[in-house]
Amino acid sequence: MGLRRRLVAALLENVAYSTGFVLEKPAHSALPPLSTTRPARLLRLLLGSPLWLAGSAALAAGFAAQLVVYRTLPIAAAQGLFVSGLVLLLLLSSRVLGERTSGRERAGIGLILCALVMVVASLRGHGDVSRTAATGTLLAICLPALVAGVLLYGATERRARRPEASVTGVEYGVAVGLLYGVSSLAIKGVSGLLTTDHLGALALTLLRGPYPYLLLFTGAAGLVLSQTALQRCRASLIVPVCTTVTCVFTVVCGTVSFGEPLPHEPWRLALRLGGTALAVCVLLTLPRHDAAHPDPVREGSDR
Repeated sequence: MGLRRRLVAALLENVAYSTGFVLEKPAHSALPPLSTTRPARLLRLLLGSPLWLAGSAALAAGFAAQLVVYRTLPIAAAQGLFVSGLVLLLLLSSRVLGERTSGRERAGIGLILCALVMVVASLRGHGDVSRTAATGTLLAICLPALVAGVLLYGATERRARRPEASVTGVEYGVAVGLLYGVSSLAIKGVSGLLTTDHLGALALTLLRGPYPYLLLFTGAAGLVLSQTALQRCRASLIVPVCTTVTCVFTVVCGTVSFGEPLPHEPWRLALRLGGTALAVCVLLTLPRHDAAHPDPVREGSDR
């Protein structure tokens, strides 16, 4: 697959990803308060919204583009292309959704973009593309991440129910980002197995491995958690945080689980590690509470 097609696939993923969230966010405003404790009701409400369905279709196209890119690029290089879509997302959330971020949040997002540029700059022009991961290593990484994501989301929900609380969505973004990071590794694994023309053999190979089960859990849990969080918080903050956590998790853990080598040159290694550390530090220092009045949607969801 030529470089031009790789870039086209990555561009499609970026556009579809950003468009999907921008379509889904206003759809939530027309819906009653969503709750993670009533997933069946949540799904019924979402499926009844044509605007949300359009956004989901765009996100599905983005996930399909991920399969194409993961088959032809190392994990770190693919993530470097994917996260460039944050710029488009922030532009759309400002112009279309009318969301405004504080000066501290804008500075944090700017530093996040710098951190991701550092990770991208650490990449070589070409690299070996791993196809599979050792199941034990993959599960040892993914299962604790899933538990941590669910526990963090639950703790954030409990804190958000306090009368004086007004969360920005940083914790929600980190929690959902961990789930989507695991999902991204599973998508990478599935893409590496799409090498046979025999559908029966392909299906059997997939079912014997952990990838479809990780995708099933992260897809279901990610849907419930991300849609509830997106209704309560600003897309211009929660999505960049989620994307950054997904990117850092995928690059670091994917490099280990799929055995893709770290840069040999000291300056490339310094950029990779420094960019990762900067992204984590920024996430830890972003404001956890809004100075504005609580979102009426979030308040309604607590009653």
